[in-house]
Amino acid sequence: MIKIVRGNPTPEELAAALAVVRARAAAAARTATGSAPRRANAWASRERLLRTPHTYGPAGWLAPALPQ
Repeated sequence: MIKIVRGNPTPEELAAALAVVRARAAAAARTATGSAPRRANAWASRERLLRTPHTYGPAGWLAPALPQ
């Protein structure tokens, strides 16, 4: 329950405040249940450990070390 303690908000202001509270609650619920999408970390990928062919050019020495 949300209670307005001071002021006299317009219906638009009240709707905006309620939307923010509901979005935060939904995000907290997703995080608590573990259903938040996780991005794959390229540095943790085992594919990075495979050898890549040497790239010629000014930064050729650096290219094999970077994630693809």
